[in-house]
Amino acid sequence: MRKVIANEWMTLDGVVQSPSYADEDVTGGFRHGGWHTRYFDELSMTWVIENVRGAGGYLLGRGTYERFAAHWPTAPADQQVLAEPLNALPKYVASTTLDEPLGWRNSTLLRGDIGTAVRALKAEEGKDLHVIGSPGLVQTLMALGLVDELRLMIDPVVAGGGKRLFADDGALRAFRLADSRVTSTGAIIATYVTSGG
Repeated sequence: MRKVIANEWMTLDGVVQSPSYADEDVTGGFRHGGWHTRYFDELSMTWVIENVRGAGGYLLGRGTYERFAAHWPTAPADQQVLAEPLNALPKYVASTTLDEPLGWRNSTLLRGDIGTAVRALKAEEGKDLHVIGSPGLVQTLMALGLVDELRLMIDPVVAGGGKRLFADDGALRAFRLADSRVTSTGAIIATYVTSGG
């Protein structure tokens, strides 16, 4: 059975909104877009590349899918180490507003109940499924008990508001730290697995 692995860049206060550039996602008046980029170093870039290239496919929410589909098919030469797997591997999109056919190559809209669809994907043979970004999808999958592993890069910055990875749903979920490293910029790269994993 394949695992579902959530890959996230996160602030100390759990914010995952708009990490890469200023106007990436200004929902709710978020003013701190681009908070993540200054924390990259060689270790963290290697970690990102390994995660993207090691996936068997990607689970994406609508917002992340649309941003990725607008960028990665025409990414510049220096980004091809990430663009190649992102363009080539299967992408499974959770959305109630998009229609097929989806424009980005190898993209499929998940139909019906999201839990049933993801369980079916997990039951297939192959490499693990990675969720990139897509915090709403991660929250839904966590509530359904379908996230097996969290791979987080936690930056030493507090955003003070914005979309957070973890929902205020009152549920207690235990994870076990499987690996951690500190980057040269002070960020922590941590892998957590579900307590049953």
